[in-house]
Amino acid sequence: MFFAKLLPREGNFFELFNQHAEHIVEAAHAFSKLVQNYGDAHLREKYNQDVDNAERAADRVTQEVNRLIHTTFITPIDREQIHSLINGMDDVADLIQDSAETMALYDVRHMTEEITRLTDLSVKCCERLKHAVSLLEKVNEPKTAEAALKTCEEIDRLESDADRVMRSAMSKLFREEPEVRELIKLKAIYELLETITDKCEDVANLIEGVVLENS
Repeated sequence: MFFAKLLPREGNFFELFNQHAEHIVEAAHAFSKLVQNYGDAHLREKYNQDVDNAERAADRVTQEVNRLIHTTFITPIDREQIHSLINGMDDVADLIQDSAETMALYDVRHMTEEITRLTDLSVKCCERLKHAVSLLEKVNEPKTAEAALKTCEEIDRLESDADRVMRSAMSKLFREEPEVRELIKLKAIYELLETITDKCEDVANLIEGVVLENS
């Protein structure tokens, strides 16, 4: 019993979740600015670097959470839930960075309307994800639990919107793009951007599980 009292009981998991979500939104906004200013090589490099910086900051938070899981005696929510949440969130940050890197590696020359629309939906998903994460600490309160579930539903709807944009984009791409290399490049970008919203939805589903178990 005395040994148990010496061990950390809750850590600062919720604070770390919020920090990670903030870095996700930073990366999403930097990527959006990258898309908006893609024709300017200087700004493109700047916003690429901003995405990388945010992703690396998110990685550090993920490492700290995974360390705390193994050193904290009593956690505020189930350990497996903590592990799944932080790693799911880290996947979102990774995908944003992957999207920026792929544009550079594939030497994409111009932004399409579909890239802009998918980017906008990705940013909105990340912002709503941040809001849902901010509510986790108080999901035992009925109003907070209700707000968290509502936000998760909003993420689901945004992901469905991204699915529709993706299907339309692919249809247009295969009908209208005559250059095979350009088709391959854009297809990869569309798929990555849509996957960001998919992963946000996955994290939202995990949050729903936490809310239902703890409210």
